[in-house]
Amino acid sequence: MKQFDYIHTAEALLTPRTTSLLTAIHEAKGRQSVQAVIRPDILESMTAIARIQSTSASNRIEGISTSDKRLNALVEEKTTPRNRDEEEIAGYRDVLATIHESHDYIPLTPNVILQLHRDMFRHTPLTFGGHFKDSDNVIVERDSQGNNSVRFAPPSALITPEYIEQACAAYNNAIRDGRTDPLLAIAMFVFDFTCIHPFNDGNGRMSRLLTLLLLYRAGYNVGKYISIEHLIERSKATYYEALAASTKGWNENTNDYGPFVNYLLGIILRACKVFDERVAAIIESSSALPTHGKITKEQRVVALFSQTLSPLSKAEILTQLPDISETTVERVLRSLLNSGTIVKLGAGRSTRYIKQRQA
Repeated sequence: MKQFDYIHTAEALLTPRTTSLLTAIHEAKGRQSVQAVIRPDILESMTAIARIQSTSASNRIEGISTSDKRLNALVEEKTTPRNRDEEEIAGYRDVLATIHESHDYIPLTPNVILQLHRDMFRHTPLTFGGHFKDSDNVIVERDSQGNNSVRFAPPSALITPEYIEQACAAYNNAIRDGRTDPLLAIAMFVFDFTCIHPFNDGNGRMSRLLTLLLLYRAGYNVGKYISIEHLIERSKATYYEALAASTKGWNENTNDYGPFVNYLLGIILRACKVFDERVAAIIESSSALPTHGKITKEQRVVALFSQTLSPLSKAEILTQLPDISETTVERVLRSLLNSGTIVKLGAGRSTRYIKQRQA
């Protein structure tokens, strides 16, 4: 029978690589705390972008999607779902908002997990939301050719409630004990949750929501400003490889948590670095401009092109300057193209823009 012990198991994970990742994340946490105090204006706009990216990416990993326009409207609650995909997107939006706003009051318990799962399916006619799986399931992996194969057979439906109870208890014991770095406990719990695969549907999305919840509760707020789900989606192949490597021997208690733990720590550290980069880009785009008078959003877009040698897409501009609207960016791009300040490269989704520089 599977055993859950995040205190003693964590001791074997403290390799030089893992320790280095932990140290870097701890240092980044301090920098973010400072920015949260001195630049709340920047962080507010970054939060809005992250919510959209998180909702989109986490659902897209599971093959659930809608148009960008509909997605934005759904996240901002300016429209109602019109199909099954949008119903599930709206549910994820709701749970994500709950975690962002109320994480201090959401402990990790089986009942809380069931409530979050229920809310994720609240907009759908499906009846299994808020209930553990009623039949055995498998974790299927799809290769680049679209072929499916069984990667792992999770525990039976009968033992699932007990395993979730034990995993939650092991996590809470590790946090209370204080000897285990919370980041290690979070990664081990999320991995075990994924292996248990406790629901008929929504296991992947729930694992990412629980990651965010536990990071919040441990004092790591980077997921509020940078979409961890988006970073996971961009490294999906590595994500599945790490899961597969750590899954071997799971039922026999001989599995190595290391591959998945290091993957997730790498994602968190990447989120921290993206946070630093975006804050720096916004500050630099402002400081690079004349200080007399008010610096306009249009001037900040122009300054961004002056600071990079690489072509920029509209999406990249919006990411680096998240407080500037898409309409404003499009207007500035048209103006810069007409004046010959920038040059357009490519077409369609591959469109990029670069500053015209004199030889």
